[in-house]
Amino acid sequence: MPEDALSYELDDDIALIGINRPDKRNAMPEALFAELGQLAEKAGREARAAVLFGHGPHFSAGLDLADLAQRLQENGGKRPPHVGPYMPHVAFDMIARGRIPFVAALSGAVIGAGLEVAASTHIRVADDTAFFALPEAQRGIFVGAGGSVRIQRLIGNARMTDMMLTGRVLDADAACAQNLVQYRVSAGEALQKARELAHAIARNRIETNWSVTQGLSRVNDMSYDDALFVETLVGRNAAAAGSDRLVDFLEKRAKPLARPATRQN
Repeated sequence: MPEDALSYELDDDIALIGINRPDKRNAMPEALFAELGQLAEKAGREARAAVLFGHGPHFSAGLDLADLAQRLQENGGKRPPHVGPYMPHVAFDMIARGRIPFVAALSGAVIGAGLEVAASTHIRVADDTAFFALPEAQRGIFVGAGGSVRIQRLIGNARMTDMMLTGRVLDADAACAQNLVQYRVSAGEALQKARELAHAIARNRIETNWSVTQGLSRVNDMSYDDALFVETLVGRNAAAAGSDRLVDFLEKRAKPLARPATRQN
């Protein structure tokens, strides 16, 4: 795998992480997953928010099946075991449950493992060229990077089952309607929009962002009563840490909210 298969740079308080195999539609060898997780950890130490994107016209066409086939052949037809941080779902958890929020900029192919890593981010922006699929069943394999958990929680069991069994492909509008993405923009604008969102997120208090990204996902896993209890604890902690922001609002130093402009399609 080329050493520059992932790119990393800082833009003020924003980390920009790019999948950099455009000649392969940014298909990812499994070894890339652990490296992506390591860069997510690095971003958590150096930035306040991060953007994940693909170099070229595609976000990621998923797992590099040619690489997988070669490794299967070398291992007597058996898939080599993953351990520790090399397990894909563990690597992607460094995005989903790391120190800072991640925004994904999605264009072109967002397929298989590409959709799995996109689902591990907190906010997803798709442009009009983006298309989404889970073709693992047609390839004789199963999702293996946390998609059965993360994607299913976004779109529900029935929709994910449909995508996997039939190979159904969703366009950007359908993905937005089914909760795979939160923003849809014109072709070529996903990265710009993702960077704008990341810069806005970075202006929040670090403690507040952490409370949102870590608290909400865990509350979703709890019983009703336990969730309300944890919400109280997290809410009181966030209020104590962010009291200066509340004073700014009360003293009219905070920027007021404005009615959103109507999107023209």
